[in-house]
Amino acid sequence: MSCDYDILIVGGGLAGNCLALALKDTGLKLAVVEASTREQLQNTLAGDRALALAAGTVQRLEELGAWQDIKHQATAIKNIHVSDRGHFGKTRLSAQKENVTALGYVIAARDIETHVASRVAACGIECISPVRVVGLMAGSNEMNVSLKRNNDAFSASCKLLVGADGGNSSVRKLLDIDQHITAYNQTALISTVKSSRPNRNTAYERFTTSGPLALLPVGDYHSAVVWTHSHESAEALMAGSEADFLAELQACFGFKLGGLSLTAPRYAFPLSLIRAKSMISDRAVIIGNAVHQLHPVAGQGFNLGIRDVVQLADKLITQHTQNKDIGTAGFLQAYANSRQRDHDRTIAFTDNLIRIFSNDWHIVTTARNISLTLLDHVPVAKSLLTHHAMGFAEALRPKG
Repeated sequence: MSCDYDILIVGGGLAGNCLALALKDTGLKLAVVEASTREQLQNTLAGDRALALAAGTVQRLEELGAWQDIKHQATAIKNIHVSDRGHFGKTRLSAQKENVTALGYVIAARDIETHVASRVAACGIECISPVRVVGLMAGSNEMNVSLKRNNDAFSASCKLLVGADGGNSSVRKLLDIDQHITAYNQTALISTVKSSRPNRNTAYERFTTSGPLALLPVGDYHSAVVWTHSHESAEALMAGSEADFLAELQACFGFKLGGLSLTAPRYAFPLSLIRAKSMISDRAVIIGNAVHQLHPVAGQGFNLGIRDVVQLADKLITQHTQNKDIGTAGFLQAYANSRQRDHDRTIAFTDNLIRIFSNDWHIVTTARNISLTLLDHVPVAKSLLTHHAMGFAEALRPKG
């Protein structure tokens, strides 16, 4: 029995569309299934968020042909300034000292999502939208997918189903894949500010007892704000006036950029570490936020998801070129095993940052500030941290 598709990718966001681009010239028959229309996706609040793209992620987007025409809408991060509020420790990372153009880039999620989706459409890749996945049944040779558009039900079959449908993944739920959830008891406050002094392409990460505060450069005088608080404190800040919010933000960040003024609405969302207990099931694999949702402290979530995409695409291409079944349990397990170390390392790095820098115990405070100061004066250690921030840490690890 022949399948309608080799691969059905559920999710027309960044992860799903980037995977489609990576597979566009392989001879594999694929389609992207998306529950929302493109107009609905463009009008979501999530589109307002600023994405911090590591240099390694930008390199991968370039290879997919998804960066060259959008890079003018991004702001380069040429410096990263890390500090601990009320303490002496700080460290500074520099693109110039690493002999690279930028450590990363900041871009509005809506801009890059729209661009990548248009690239997929221009390549002639089929998009089935707006359609919801309502049922899955794995057979020995195919996955049968039940779909629904309004009140009309239909089905499709594929050799491999890819769930790239975000943190609330319907694919993950239908596959009965459970999650590990660690609540941080923190809320992220999101906005944009204009500063009286230019940001000079500098990203600031300031750790406080309530949680980290990040200001990411957006143009010369604007910065995207990601400010972490306890639920109670965040609720109070959201309930108060914009003037009160801004006064608290200015007091927390200081005057490195001069006076700050709000230029966008405030948003709030609770923070947790969420990780699926498995990346795979029978003839199915989940990637990106469907597998892992990280604290935004180190900006690693989307970058980790792109590495999922690239590694899955590479393995699918090799399997297809060798005329092997792309949906076998052995193949999918090999992919899951190959991603395990990167997931473990990145999640542990992010989680440890939160636990170490949201702790005001004197001995911990002293140790972390000594570490930051030493790091700022040890070139080899600073270079290793910089490569981690740029998304090249995996390349520095010994093989085998």
